[in-house]
Amino acid sequence: MSINQDTPTAHRLGTGEEGDAEVFEIYPGASSVVPAQPRRRTGPPSAQAGMATAEYAIATLAAVGFAGVLVFIMRSDEVRGFLLNLIRTALALP
Repeated sequence: MSINQDTPTAHRLGTGEEGDAEVFEIYPGASSVVPAQPRRRTGPPSAQAGMATAEYAIATLAAVGFAGVLVFIMRSDEVRGFLLNLIRTALALP
């Protein structure tokens, strides 16, 4: 195992037995560090605890309704004729 100059010195954690690989610890003490636990709320739940979910649901319903209106408008003959005429004139330009 070669060690780069920028890498901290590797420490041997245990002796390998027959068929087992030797384990080296690159950052000494890193395996003994306990990960930090997130803080838990200790007080009573707030009255607005689910507001973000409700707001997302209302915004999603509004977007679906708006998409439905756009589909209805785009399927009308007037709008279809306008768009086809616009494309034809754009392609006919010299």
